[in-house]
Amino acid sequence: MTRRRAGIALAIVHVLLIGSLGLKLLADRARLPRAWARTLPFDPDLPIRGRYVRLRLEVPLAGDAADARAGEYRRARLEVDGDRLRGVLEDDGPIRIRLDSVRGGFTAALDDPVAFFIPEHIPDPSIRPPGEELWAEVTIPRSGPPRPIRLAVRRDGSLTPLDIR
Repeated sequence: MTRRRAGIALAIVHVLLIGSLGLKLLADRARLPRAWARTLPFDPDLPIRGRYVRLRLEVPLAGDAADARAGEYRRARLEVDGDRLRGVLEDDGPIRIRLDSVRGGFTAALDDPVAFFIPEHIPDPSIRPPGEELWAEVTIPRSGPPRPIRLAVRRDGSLTPLDIR
C-alpha cells in the first residue's frame, strides 16, 4: 500500500469514528429523557480545550433526606420530573452529589461539572446580570453525567433559551 492510500484509509477511518460518535449523540438526544437544571457556572476558558463554560448542575432532591447534612457527599440517581431534573438519594446511585440546604430544604450540586462549548465570537453566557439565572437542558444517560444540549436564562420565572451559534 502506498503512502497516499494509507493516508486516505486513515482519513476514512477517522471520519467514520467521528461520524459514529455524532450519530450516537443524536440518537441519545432523540430517545433519552431531557430536563432543565439550574447551573452554577465557573471556569469559562481553558486554552487546551477551547472556549467553554463549566457547569455544576444544581438539582432539588426528591424523597427522604432526613438523615442528610449540608456539605455531605452522597450518591444519587437522576430523574426527570415534568421538565426539570431532580435527584433521588441512593446508596448505589451512579452520580456523586454534594448536599446543600437552601430555604429550609435540600438541593444537590453534581460533584462532576459538565462542559458546554461555546463559539469564540459570543460573550460568555455564564455572566448574567442580577435577577437572571443560567439553566441548562441536559439529556440523562443511563450511566455517567448528564450531557448539556442548550442553555437558557431564567428571569421572572420563565426560561428563555439562548441562541448560541
